[in-house]
Amino acid sequence: MKLNEHLKDTDEGIAEIILLVADRAREIKKAFLTHNFNSGTKNMFGEEQLELDKWADKLLIDSLRNSDLVRAVASEEQSEIVEIVKSKGEFGVVLDPLDGVSSVATNLSVGTIAGIFNEGNVLEKGNKMDAALYVLYGPLTTLVYSAKDGVHEFVLDHDNEFILRKENVTLPEGNIYSPGGLPINYVNEHRQFISQLESEGYKLRYSGSFAADFQQILTYGGVFSYPALKEKPNGKLRLLFEANPMSFIIEQAGGKASNGTQRILDIAPTAIDHRVPLYIGGNKPIDLVESFFRGEGI
Repeated sequence: MKLNEHLKDTDEGIAEIILLVADRAREIKKAFLTHNFNSGTKNMFGEEQLELDKWADKLLIDSLRNSDLVRAVASEEQSEIVEIVKSKGEFGVVLDPLDGVSSVATNLSVGTIAGIFNEGNVLEKGNKMDAALYVLYGPLTTLVYSAKDGVHEFVLDHDNEFILRKENVTLPEGNIYSPGGLPINYVNEHRQFISQLESEGYKLRYSGSFAADFQQILTYGGVFSYPALKEKPNGKLRLLFEANPMSFIIEQAGGKASNGTQRILDIAPTAIDHRVPLYIGGNKPIDLVESFFRGEGI
């Protein structure tokens, strides 16, 4: 089944936005050959940009602007919310146009992440989100989406069509853990959590690309974490562009996402660059880490 056929019972506007991102993903995949050089610029977080970062950001924002469906876009590559004043649409979209771009040089998987709000306010809590998706550019190009109707995975075939690969994906129990940050900077609660996972035989798998590491967790089960660190008490990942869309998807697959003390989707964004510690994966490891932050241990 093709992606457009699978979306036939989804809200028409949401379906059109998902299909638009899917269409642009085909172009981004091709651009890895032509735009994979340093741009000499940094984004608002002080991170070095590839030309591909800037190109993909412009491609997606221009496409959303021209769709007449979207009135606001928040992108990791933009310092302010992009207001589309002439749009007749009511949707808001949050974007990480190219997640894990530092992996491009070594030919590891990177992704595109998006979240969709049907009321246009991109600074809403994640629990107001209506759909989310990510595209993973790996050995296969895959698209995973949820519109509050389960989680569904598609693969780009030889005819350049996204074809259904897995429907109603559920998170298995598993023992993969993907821990970001340097251990020397771990806070005590996180250190205890990691020690307990290791004592239970969890296997470390971490690539540095959030979308790729998330896909491992969704496939094999376990937990991804980028915690609060001594030098980064708010963690590294952005609530709007990374944590909320993936938390939406993981909950639809039967898992959980937390900052250690609070459900991610219940956190009110305070700014476009709001960062949060993130624990995302199976119920068991998320419950475990929250018990450490409550001071209960195991």
